[in-house]
Amino acid sequence: RPPTPNYNYNMADYDIRPLQLHVLENLKILHEVCQCHGLRYFITAGTMLGAVRHKGFIPWDDDLDVAMPRRDYDLLIANSRQWLPKPLELVCAENNPDYPLPFAKLQDASTTLLERPHLPFLGGVYMDVFPLDGVRPSWSGRHWQFSRYEYLKRALYFIHRDPYKHGHGASSWLPLLTRRLYTPQGLQKAMRAISTAVDYDSARLCADYDDGLRGVMPRTVFGNPTPIRFEDTEVMGYEHPDEYLSRKYGSDYMQIPPDGHRRQHNFFLLDLNTPYEQSRSKVREMIERGG
Repeated sequence: RPPTPNYNYNMADYDIRPLQLHVLENLKILHEVCQCHGLRYFITAGTMLGAVRHKGFIPWDDDLDVAMPRRDYDLLIANSRQWLPKPLELVCAENNPDYPLPFAKLQDASTTLLERPHLPFLGGVYMDVFPLDGVRPSWSGRHWQFSRYEYLKRALYFIHRDPYKHGHGASSWLPLLTRRLYTPQGLQKAMRAISTAVDYDSARLCADYDDGLRGVMPRTVFGNPTPIRFEDTEVMGYEHPDEYLSRKYGSDYMQIPPDGHRRQHNFFLLDLNTPYEQSRSKVREMIERGG
């Protein structure tokens, strides 16, 4: 994961329930789009855990995660402008050269969200959309894949990070050097080449590469998209949720973690009522004066 995590262990200083309900409506729309166009998707990570353990959101969770086999992921990207109703939009490196992440976000352009001021990509309230790819079957092959991918991901983080986040001293040297050595587009292209080297539908092992080696599992664990209840609706999850969650979170995944281990983003700026394009000047002023 990036050296400076997006998560913290302090409770958000705003009510997260309206945010949860907002992104839930967007998940319902994504579900309908995927059903209409024959695309496979799964709720994943904490969203899958929430569905099994809480029948919906983990109470302190403030986002949604879905994963799609690469073929379906690419089809959604290619057709998102036609298939997604406004104000929803899919943002990713494939359609936005300034996008700082190796996976997509389905965001609501009628809202404003900025995660961190030192990573100033302004957008709307979102859910993460991760591609699922095949993994090399040999131990050495997959470790090479993931070590190279992690190196490039860290470089991508530094190339987008404000180099002067911690001042103008030695802490700024690595981000500045990264900008001299790489381009965002070159890093994204290299990361995609690594993660797509093995076809998902013919691989025995698969993963969301952003999850690292811990996310490598037999493709049979994911299986076919399988209906599962989430809040007041039915969405698609993994075919074998217990095996998935046990591999990812451990056999005690049904246990509620103590307060100090409940992760939240606690976003820098969240506005459910203002389109992010109308918030740019306000956000710029907030960042310039230090929040």
